[in-house]
Amino acid sequence: MIARIQSLVAQVRDQGWWVLGAVLLIGGALQAFAELADEVEDGETHAFDRRVMLAMREPGDSSDPLGPSWLEFLARDITALGGTAVLVLLTLAALGFLLLNRRWGAAIFLGLSMAGGTLLSNALKSIFDRPRPDLVPHAVEVSSASFPSGHAMLSAVAYLTLGALVAETLPKRRFRIYLLLWAVFLTLLVGTTRVYLGVHWPTDVLAGWCIGAAWALACASVAYWMQRRGVIEGVSGHTLP
Repeated sequence: MIARIQSLVAQVRDQGWWVLGAVLLIGGALQAFAELADEVEDGETHAFDRRVMLAMREPGDSSDPLGPSWLEFLARDITALGGTAVLVLLTLAALGFLLLNRRWGAAIFLGLSMAGGTLLSNALKSIFDRPRPDLVPHAVEVSSASFPSGHAMLSAVAYLTLGALVAETLPKRRFRIYLLLWAVFLTLLVGTTRVYLGVHWPTDVLAGWCIGAAWALACASVAYWMQRRGVIEGVSGHTLP
């Protein structure tokens, strides 16, 4: 028994502490999502949602988003970065790059990761079926259910997953950190604009970030594990040491 424990400890040490870190982050994100979903269903987040959304509106005029008029136009442009068309184009570009470099396994894994995230988003929206906010006018057209935010979730899935794939090709840690920080920043921007434009409650966006980050981290961890064992190729054309 002691020998087995020592073997497991050695295996974790060889693979790096990323295993433990990934498990903790994924578990924490899923727990946060579950608690948000429970509170939303019980109606316990209504006061918080109203307070945050109204804080993004001009005092005395809930129809006018806070700030100058150009900020609303900018928010519409940014929110489009989490839309289906943009994310599909980015995914197709990444898939094309992988296929041109004959990274068949990595391309298949990326495609399955993105498709799985989309299906999960649609399934969760159908399960919770939360109505869109009616507190303020919507600044962009929407048609699906509100919880969790699809833009927040899928931007997390896409930008974090693609960021992790591209970061693997960079030689220095500071470059990889810089790229991943931009992926996180874009994800946060997209989600924030959904509340600013009045089409999502804040808890919709928080839940989307949580489940999207959990999915992206899970996919990245599986990809890393498979690369170490030579099951799929790295983007850079080699398996990880």
